[in-house]
Formats: sequence, structure tokens, C-alpha cells
Amino acid sequence: MGTVSLTPHETAERLKVTTGTLANWRVRGNGPRYMKYGNKIYYPVSEIDDFERRMLRGSTAEKPRGKAHDQA
Repeated sequence: MGTVSLTPHETAERLKVTTGTLANWRVRGNGPRYMKYGNKIYYPVSEIDDFERRMLRGSTAEKPRGKAHDQA
């Protein structure tokens, strides 16, 4: 069975960002990990889940464990 993946548009909708933000994150390496097949980009749902977990905070003083998505 293959990996369940989302397109950049679907991923942007889920994360409530633009596809341009996702493109910037790919260049900077601070968004969810992705796969590239030819010129097609896919985001495994498991990687999006991991990214969302890394962005969780318990307070406004707490820094995220991963690279912050608001650095777009």
C-alpha cells in the first residue's frame, strides 16, 4: 500500500497557508517534508502530522520544537 499524500493545494488548505508559503518553506527547509516525482510535489500526511505536532506550543513563551511555520 502506498503512502497517503496531499498535493500542495490540499496541504496549503489544511495548514491554512498559501501554496506560495509552502514553496518558500521548501526552499528554506522549514516546512513539512515532501516528495517530488518529476515536477510533481506531494506531502505525505504523516509528515504533515509530524510538522503540526512540532508546531504545538503550551504557552506564548514556549518556542516550537521545529522551525516555525510563521517564518514565511
